[in-house]
Amino acid sequence: MKTAVIGTGAMGQHHVRLYSDIVDSELVGVVDRDSAQTDRLCALYGGRSYSDYREMIEKEKPDAVTIALPTSYHHQATMDCLDAGIHVMVEKPIAKTVEQAREMIEKAKEVGRILKVGHIERFNPAVTQLKERLADGQLGRIFTIHSRRQSPYPGRITDVGVASDLATHELDMMRYIAQSEVHSMTAEISKVMNTDNEDIVFGLLRFENEILGILDVNWVTPTKIREISVTGENGMFTVDYLNQNLTFNSNYAAEQNENQSDWFKAKFGVVEGDFTRFRVEKREPLRVEIESFLKCCENNESPLVTGEDGLEALNLALKIVDNNYNCGCKKIGS
Repeated sequence: MKTAVIGTGAMGQHHVRLYSDIVDSELVGVVDRDSAQTDRLCALYGGRSYSDYREMIEKEKPDAVTIALPTSYHHQATMDCLDAGIHVMVEKPIAKTVEQAREMIEKAKEVGRILKVGHIERFNPAVTQLKERLADGQLGRIFTIHSRRQSPYPGRITDVGVASDLATHELDMMRYIAQSEVHSMTAEISKVMNTDNEDIVFGLLRFENEILGILDVNWVTPTKIREISVTGENGMFTVDYLNQNLTFNSNYAAEQNENQSDWFKAKFGVVEGDFTRFRVEKREPLRVEIESFLKCCENNESPLVTGEDGLEALNLALKIVDNNYNCGCKKIGS
């Protein structure tokens, strides 16, 4: 499959590297206005250098592309690629506005091409194992999902705030784990870095299945934290995205419930139990994501992260910024 990458910033460079290495991919084009950057990447990984993606499309006719441009350019580049009959993986957030995201989704349906959004954490091996254990009922009923995504301010991002850049990751993960849509939400944001965009977000979400979500993201923490905890009847799972670790703190009371009276269950419903660190077979999540995308393109299968998923993550993030929580928070189109 002929592939190309449009945008070679922090994420785009990794897409170039992986498209050049994956067996099912023939990297034919690398696009960026920074010609020195594209020339360097092509020298390392192959493909031909372009400053205009339209020229690349015309000359190379790729089957699939990654769009890793600044968010403001996602819509136009995606529409142009889809119009040319190209499958698209667009980095998150899917677009600048909900209206743009809708147009992208409708265009993909119209031309019969895959539109996948780059919510990479769904492809983290620790998250994959977490989902398997939750599906197996190991946690019992889920009570809360607590997401923390914190880091120093990234100077490379100027067109969106922390809600669109970081919170979209965790809003998507919460929906993915809860397997439910958001019923209601409240949040507080702050701007402390002298920029036009928010850099701190605290949110509280209630899902339609009564799970509570706690969202804690910022660009003001002097270390990188990427963590999600899921608490339920039988204990708490925690995923460290960065180290691909999955751990479990068991609820000892739940382990004893079968042999105890109702009085014991009521009075001692949660008791600290054992700590377990599970073995996770570590892989680069972006490689897994790209391999999955190409497989979907080849087999005309729906991707794990659809355009609609990207739209809903963006929809929720923008509601946080606009202080517009009391609007149903239902999945758009439902």
